[in-house]
Amino acid sequence: MQRLVLSVSALFLSVAASAQVTVKDAWVRATVPQQKATGAFMQLQSAQDAKLLSAQSPVAGVVEVHEMAMDGGVMKMRAVPSLALPAGKAVELKPGGYHVMLMDLKGQVKDGDTVPVTLVVEGKDGKRQSVELKVPARTAAAPAMNHGAGQMHKH
Repeated sequence: MQRLVLSVSALFLSVAASAQVTVKDAWVRATVPQQKATGAFMQLQSAQDAKLLSAQSPVAGVVEVHEMAMDGGVMKMRAVPSLALPAGKAVELKPGGYHVMLMDLKGQVKDGDTVPVTLVVEGKDGKRQSVELKVPARTAAAPAMNHGAGQMHKH
């Protein structure tokens, strides 16, 4: 398979693949010692209709795509089987909404760490692609980073 390496930053990043997914402003929330879960947030955009099927990371035992939504007047978080990426429309994964949940953390995620995250996206043609990201960790109150922070690979 052909491998494409791109720099991850706050700028748009494209992966040359069937779904042509663009990732922007990716970050993982830093944790405190003994904390067992955190979230990864980013903006995804696909050139054609696609869906985010799953995510993985070696820093967590379990990684799921989650949504937070009101249910009977109570905010609830739940895993979703997939997340639609409509053609040309930015889909925001953010605190309080859709996000990638990293659970059963194997250690503390510290401010400034780089967290490997792999997204699995399926295009409308049924072809799947893995998008490997190196995502910067930061505290929730920290401003977004505007400089390079790793690499992104397409498989």
